[in-house]
Amino acid sequence: MRIISGTHKGRRFQVGSKFKARPTTDFAKETLFNVLQNLYEFTDLAVLDLFSGTGGISYEFASRGANPIFSIEQNIKHYEYIRKNSEALGFGDSINTIKANVFSYLPKINQKFDIIFADPPFDMEETIKLPDLIFHHSLLNTDGIFIFEHSEDKDFSKHPHFERIVKRGSVYFSFFE
Repeated sequence: MRIISGTHKGRRFQVGSKFKARPTTDFAKETLFNVLQNLYEFTDLAVLDLFSGTGGISYEFASRGANPIFSIEQNIKHYEYIRKNSEALGFGDSINTIKANVFSYLPKINQKFDIIFADPPFDMEETIKLPDLIFHHSLLNTDGIFIFEHSEDKDFSKHPHFERIVKRGSVYFSFFE
């Protein structure tokens, strides 16, 4: 896995074979950030990365100048990996790694974000509630977006905040505003 662009462009980070997260592929990540690059200047964007897994999305945002970034991960091994890797990459001041259950954490947040990204396990049923939770708790700044990475079996097109969908391979990114 690698960082696509920014100050750490080309830097690689390794994930062990026993790591249980399903990271966003470089191919899909590149597509996502090409879309975002046309919408935002990344410097000083406030980002919330839910179900962070390896931290790859957080590292990409940090490399492009986003700050602060809150990387939320429940699995202790993944949390530790993100925390240690953020320090090793020099992102310690930008990425705040929090070990928490996303569904318990969201109602406690008293901050708004420019971008919220969620890449939950594709088979986790309760994730269908994420768009409603984000908007119910007013977690986005004006002109902020929520991006939900999912498989083809989820359809958010009828959600009142749904904006568009971007597909790359077997990965879908639903955008909400």
